Amino acid sequence: MNEQQYRAALLPPKGCVDVILDTDAYNELDDQFALAYMLRATDRLNPVGITAAPFFNSNSSSPEDGMLRSYDEILKILRLAERTDLCDRVFYGSRAYLADERMPQPSDAADFICRQAAGYSADRPLYIVAIGAITNVASALLMHPEIADRVVIVWLGGHAHHFRDTREFNMWQDVAAARVVFLSGAPIIQLPCMGVVSEFRISGPELNCWLAGKNPLADYLARNTVEAVERYAKGRPWTRVIWDVTAVAYLLNEDDCFMRAELRPIRLPGYDGQYEKEETAREYVYVSEIYRDALMGDLIRRLREED
Repeated sequence: MNEQQYRAALLPPKGCVDVILDTDAYNELDDQFALAYMLRATDRLNPVGITAAPFFNSNSSSPEDGMLRSYDEILKILRLAERTDLCDRVFYGSRAYLADERMPQPSDAADFICRQAAGYSADRPLYIVAIGAITNVASALLMHPEIADRVVIVWLGGHAHHFRDTREFNMWQDVAAARVVFLSGAPIIQLPCMGVVSEFRISGPELNCWLAGKNPLADYLARNTVEAVERYAKGRPWTRVIWDVTAVAYLLNEDDCFMRAELRPIRLPGYDGQYEKEETAREYVYVSEIYRDALMGDLIRRLREED
């Protein structure tokens, strides 16, 4: 990929493009919103595959268990969206995180990413939207480094450069994978969590007004969110981040309608929980601001559409 192709690949695409979504869908409820948003944006996004990412927290007993639960949750959303045609395009991901920056974690997901990317080019890249630990994508790049010239990677991970640390869930689970991706030479768009996409929140009244009861998919998203939040905030005003949506939205961000992004030198995450002070020579796209109401309006409009 020459410099002109690299710069072009960093811009939001025009027209309809092929997308792989890499998601830890059982980790938090915002992954379901992101997956649903992609499925509803058929005028612009053509999902060619969905890969399950590992995660380990109170919703899983291990990274492998988190990946398996995410695989099942992806299928559940596909059924609710009446997109069972995609069920055979869902792939099991890594069962552990990278042990270092040299050895991939083998998985069906990494194999699929490599096979799929082989059919694209620098002028017509495959878009990979990753909203979990980026182990699957890093493994694919380690297995076949040449695909870096055929893909564009949009990742929701890390915190803003001005935030106090980099201990964001997606990044901190697999720092080695994040470093592999940032050093791969692939065009990368980073959507930082705290300090940037943390502005993308939805409230109970909005869920009940705009989504509840509108169709099976919208109703599930609304009920799931309200039930989850009211376990810890019942009787109080609340909003809930659904920030994973913003990664999908970057591919729809023509004319900066949903967010502001800028070119910056890549700053690698360190193993000490901080970005390294020395910047790399290569630039990437860093999303620095979300236009919350504009994006929320598009999300709600698409989710309310009948199946």
